[in-house]
Amino acid sequence: MIKAKFDTERISVKLGIFFSQFGLSPNTWTILALIPAFFGFLSLYSGDIASSLLLFLISGAIDAIDGSVARVTRSVTPLGAFLDGIIDRYVEIMLYLGLLFYISNIVNAEFLIPNYVWIPLLISGALMPTYVRAYADHRNVINNQRDLKKMGGLIERPERLFIMYIGMFLSIFDPNYIIYFVASLAILTNFTAIQRIWFVINYKKGKKD
Repeated sequence: MIKAKFDTERISVKLGIFFSQFGLSPNTWTILALIPAFFGFLSLYSGDIASSLLLFLISGAIDAIDGSVARVTRSVTPLGAFLDGIIDRYVEIMLYLGLLFYISNIVNAEFLIPNYVWIPLLISGALMPTYVRAYADHRNVINNQRDLKKMGGLIERPERLFIMYIGMFLSIFDPNYIIYFVASLAILTNFTAIQRIWFVINYKKGKKD
């Protein structure tokens, strides 16, 4: 585990050294991640899930580059972290909105409820865990950063995207697969939001006790 972490850090440093030679700031790399994501959205809109998967993977790779460049050039800033989080959400929303069009136009299968309901549920489930943590901090319900980081939850952004990309890959062979992945993630992400809400409630109760 330690070796794996070391290897990951070493790769990150090498990436940062290489891409820092292009002269672009970390924030510029962050914003550039929107470009392949936008074209990935258009690919889903047109029904091409294979191209969309590739484009969103490229967007994710660019997202990794910004942090590597920031660390190597010693330009890690709170503003950069803020911008990175905002762009991440826009990329994810473009993915889900693209899937809404893809499912509406291509997918025939349904799972429990109409397909068009699952994407709004997934978007709310993807956004709410972050909002719960930010709002708990904003309202001083939890004002200790260490305690905020303990909030956790069943499934966070890296897991969401990993599962969704598997679903997109399988849907290259059968488009109907994607609705089951979307539905599963919609359920799991909202469960994660409920977990965090419950964490905040119990945290406040514990402080009172």
